[in-house]
Amino acid sequence: MKQREFRGVFPYLVSPVDERGRVGDAVLARLAGDLVDAGVHGLTPLGSTGEFAYLDREQRRRIVQVVVEAARGRVPVVAGVAATTIADAVAQAAAYERLGVDGILAILEAYFPLTEDGVVAYFTAVAGATSLPVVLYTNPQFQRSDLTLPAIERLARIGNIRYLKDASSDTGRLLTIINAVGERIRVFSASAHIPACVMLIGGVGWMAGPACVVPRQSVELYELCRAGRWSDAMALQRGLWRINRVFAKYNLAACIKGGLELQGYEVGAPLAPQAPLGDAGRAEVRQVLADLGALSRAPAAMPR
Repeated sequence: MKQREFRGVFPYLVSPVDERGRVGDAVLARLAGDLVDAGVHGLTPLGSTGEFAYLDREQRRRIVQVVVEAARGRVPVVAGVAATTIADAVAQAAAYERLGVDGILAILEAYFPLTEDGVVAYFTAVAGATSLPVVLYTNPQFQRSDLTLPAIERLARIGNIRYLKDASSDTGRLLTIINAVGERIRVFSASAHIPACVMLIGGVGWMAGPACVVPRQSVELYELCRAGRWSDAMALQRGLWRINRVFAKYNLAACIKGGLELQGYEVGAPLAPQAPLGDAGRAEVRQVLADLGALSRAPAAMPR
């Protein structure tokens, strides 16, 4: 089967899990379906917004399965694989491919620092465990052993490592990566960057949690960028950047889950020991979503 190209808006889905550890299948499926209906170009379960570091193996597997079933092949599903060991990461990648995902988002967790050779070995093993396209994920703020440019250049020689999502907030670093490996690895923006600017320098889209709560606006921004309507794109980007600024003040998963609750999705609180969004944060998120026209899906009585 011919593999799809990944480009456009890929929301990082939240992981609705109740106090007993049960995945909220129904609300996750409804959210995934509504995002597809809103025009997003793909779905990414088990990204940072999906709280992958707080889930056990069975919860992760179930979340991926629900999203694949909800997508029904309409858009590609790129599932996050995160581990501290190569053996665990390889097992996850193989398991998610069997569940029917279209790609793997490869995340490295590390307790002890690793050499560049160790980092390269990890991502090489993940790519070798699947026939699917692999998206490298780099986030220097949270990763003890980050992907350096030399490591990225080495990994770009592997055939199915075809994309990179960078959450460094350093747009100059993105341009350096694009200049070095742009013909072999396509770059996705994160919410830490200004997506329109990343598109201008050669990015292919963005993978980010905020697209869960502003999917139509995110898709509109992408289409304006694709059409080269940069003035219109930046006018929309200025408004959307407000949501990024709010999320930068609070826990990301708490903000996205709080925003989705305001829109009528009972996705619950972030997994403990993370704190839920407080009253001040909730009020800020509500105001920004209202200003962006993103509260139309909300019921009359907002869940608390």
